[in-house]
Parts: sequence; structure tokens; C-alpha cells
Amino acid sequence: MDTNNLYERYQRQIILKEFGEAGQLKLQAAKVLVIGAGGLGCPALQYLAAAGVGTIGIIDDDIVSLSNLHRQVLYSTGDVGVSKALEAKAVLEKLNDGITVIAYNERLTTANALSIFSAFDIIVDGTDNFATRYLVNDACVLLGKPLVYGAVSQFEGQVAVFNSINKTGPPTANYRDLFPQPPKDGEVLSCAEAGVLGVLPGIIGTMQANETIKLITGIGQPLINSLLTFNALNNQFYQLTIKAHVETRALIPLDKTAFLQMDYEWLCASTFNQPEITTLDFDTMCAEKNVTIIDVREATELPRPIEFNYVNTPLVEIINNNIPVIDTENIVVFCQTGKRSAQAAQLLFNTFGTSKKIYSLQGGIVNWIKNKQPLQK
Repeated sequence: MDTNNLYERYQRQIILKEFGEAGQLKLQAAKVLVIGAGGLGCPALQYLAAAGVGTIGIIDDDIVSLSNLHRQVLYSTGDVGVSKALEAKAVLEKLNDGITVIAYNERLTTANALSIFSAFDIIVDGTDNFATRYLVNDACVLLGKPLVYGAVSQFEGQVAVFNSINKTGPPTANYRDLFPQPPKDGEVLSCAEAGVLGVLPGIIGTMQANETIKLITGIGQPLINSLLTFNALNNQFYQLTIKAHVETRALIPLDKTAFLQMDYEWLCASTFNQPEITTLDFDTMCAEKNVTIIDVREATELPRPIEFNYVNTPLVEIINNNIPVIDTENIVVFCQTGKRSAQAAQLLFNTFGTSKKIYSLQGGIVNWIKNKQPLQK
């Protein structure tokens, strides 16, 4: 090490015989990009910075909101409304002034992914939507970059290492070997829809940092060709083996030109075409008699509104064609954030056709509560 200060900062890990000064030097020389400075990205960034990873990139175009703070502990109340990427950079530089932090305050797209990824050794995926996950995976395969994957929902999280370079053997598994084809928008609940225990992203994000450090230093057994799942309710772990498949490789763009032409948003987009109504229009309809309001969430989901009358028919019941008798001309469906209700509205239209006017509440009940207006009398 160069100075006593550096040794003092990192000496607890340097004295590990498996790690040593050589491991610390490898961390200092490493360049890691973390995609998303949210629930997973925050703990991964903090521990990678504290461990001494020499160059850390952060890409995120979002701003801090109050609803982030129960799990994104890199930020504080005073940061609400500021750029996540820029604030994360500022905090990490205070945590460790001996590293370089690069903030990309922009949205990740096919137009910038390859150029940004090229500057880093390892990519850490902290995203929360399928379109970006497939984009990230495909870019990593094209560039030969290892990808440290993480995902959380409710009380369960997953960690894996994809596309680890194997020069002497066959290709290792990538994200498409786990999920060959993406689900359509609304088919799998996001954290905004399903909820997430605040500590869970901290656990999974820290595991991602651990896998990244193992890849850089060559210690231990990284989760290559393996998916580790953790349940926070019972503290159970289970590990699955993932195999690389030729068929899934064929789904990835062959070169930069093909990648730039990919539309990942379209790939994961829904085909629901029923109209949405705003919270103001919803308030108006709540006061009318010729309307049936349907909550398509599960019966246990919160919040439960008391300001208007509605029936609870979960989306799965509508999918199975267990639709209640509806004798009104107008139908309004709502869920948590508007994704499931959009699907439900389309299914109801497929059943009733143009005999009824069917709408989905834009932004869901969470958005309605946020923008709640007094009912018209």
C-alpha cells in the first residue's frame, strides 16, 4: 500500500490471508458501474465505496422521493427532489475520498449503454423493471462484461452472477437463461405494486457488493451459473443451478447495430388499450349512480379506501372469467399503481365489448390518495 492512511482504512480486510494487500490493490484498480441508485444500488454503492473500489460509476435519471427513504438509506429527508446519481456521488465521496465516483444523471438506453459500459470492468444491476434488465444483460453479453444481478419483491430477494467470462470453457449463464422472454408490462408486480420490506434491498444489495468484490479479487465462489434466493420472513436460503442455452443466446442482438435497433420498452410493453381516467374524473364518477367500481387487488392489499363504494374482484378472478354481475353502463377498475387495472380493463372489454364503457384509474389508488380531491356533491 502507498501510505499508512490507506493501510489503516482497509487493514481489517487486508489482514485476511485470503484477501491481503494483493486483494486491496485489485479493488483499487477496479472499475464498477452500478445501474440504479435505488433500493439495491444504495447499499451496493456504499459497501463498494467503503471497500475501496477505485472507480465507481452510477447511472440513474431519477430524483429522491419521500417514499424512497424507508429503504434507500443513502439519502435523507433533505434530499427529496434532488438527483439520485448526483447526491449518491456526493455522499460516497465523503465516505471515501480516495476513490473516483462518476455520476451519469441520465436514463440508460441502447444509445448510451455500450459506450458507458465499455469504461467499466463489472456491471451491477440495481434496476427495478424488466425492460432495463434485458437491455443491461444484452449489452453485457455483447461487451463481455460480468453482470451482478439482484432483484427484490415483498419479502424475497435474488442474487446471481451472469456472463462471467470463461476463456477456457463454454459461455456461462446470462439473464435470458433464467428468463428467456420478458413478461409483459403488468404481468409481474413491481415493488410499487407488491410492496417490499425496507431492509430486504439492503440485504440483497450488500450481497451484490459481496459478489462484486469476490469477482474482482478472485476469492471464494461467486454465484456463477447459480441463483441464490433469500426469504426475509423465515431466513431461508435456497440455491438453483442455471444452465447456459444456445437458444437464449440467439435472442441477444448479434452486434452493436442490432442492439441499437432493439426496442426494449416495446419488448416488455403491454397491449392494453382501454382508456384511463384521471383522479379528478374518478372523483366525478364516484358520485354517479350508473357506475361500478372494481378493486382488482388482492383482498389483503392496503390501503383500503372508505370514501366510495366498490367491489373487490382480484385480477386473477377476472383472468379466470369469474366476473361479478355488472348492471351499470360504466365500469372503473383500480389497483395499486394502475398496471393491473389496465390489464383488467382490457379483459373486461373482451367480455363486454362496447356494451359498457370501461376505464382504468390512472396511477392507481396510491396516486388517487396523493391527489385526493373532495367528492362533488
